[in-house]
Amino acid sequence: MEPSLKCAIVDDEYLAREYIKDYIHKLSFVELKGDFNSPLKVMDLLKKGEVDLLFLDIEMPDLSGLDFLKTLDQQPYIVITTAYSDYALEGYELNISDYLLKPFSFSRFLKAVNKVSEAVEKDRKLSSHTARRAASNDADSPRESAPPDIYDDYLIVRADRKYYKINYEDLIYIEGQKAYVTFHTENKKITALFSLKELEEQLPSDRFVRIHKSYIISVRKLSSLEGNMVEIADQYLPIGRTYRYKIEELFGL
Repeated sequence: MEPSLKCAIVDDEYLAREYIKDYIHKLSFVELKGDFNSPLKVMDLLKKGEVDLLFLDIEMPDLSGLDFLKTLDQQPYIVITTAYSDYALEGYELNISDYLLKPFSFSRFLKAVNKVSEAVEKDRKLSSHTARRAASNDADSPRESAPPDIYDDYLIVRADRKYYKINYEDLIYIEGQKAYVTFHTENKKITALFSLKELEEQLPSDRFVRIHKSYIISVRKLSSLEGNMVEIADQYLPIGRTYRYKIEELFGL
């Protein structure tokens, strides 16, 4: 099988890098582009767009993994690999894909890789579909990248060559994933290409609130607040540090 997922490792410990490399070599669909003892050394690969997935340690002498992530304008999918559980919440606020505590098993490693592989494949299909739609210039079909039409009680989304009407009362939350967003409703998921930031600005603020760089939630579906997580429709989503005040206002804190 031709490798379909390009990855790199950043960890200042040689044995830790070898440990991850051994796992990677077991997977025919993963290609290792390089392993580095400092985050500064992976920058060239990232700038060239040659990394889909980065395995990143946190505690390193030159620059911590989390501080490194804060410097990136465009980041690949990130799986944190660390011996410390204390940074999990901050990591998820920086939109990481998974958090592996050393020493982790191959099965746990594979679960993280499969999660990213599915997301990367989805990215590629959406990009390919959008490119084909642009090339065909078919004016009779809905434009996949057009912004949604916002109304008082619903919005219209163009995706999969269809128009979807999403009632606000059915919308649970919206998830941002790189260049596209997914609308999670009571009975389906709809993925389309546009900006979470634009949705935040256009959706009615009394009905929806942004809680994280990757999430906008329905205020009416919000159930509880526990630590740095909110419960919504039997799911728990993280609260970003810069958005916490919005949730505290909802709960009168």
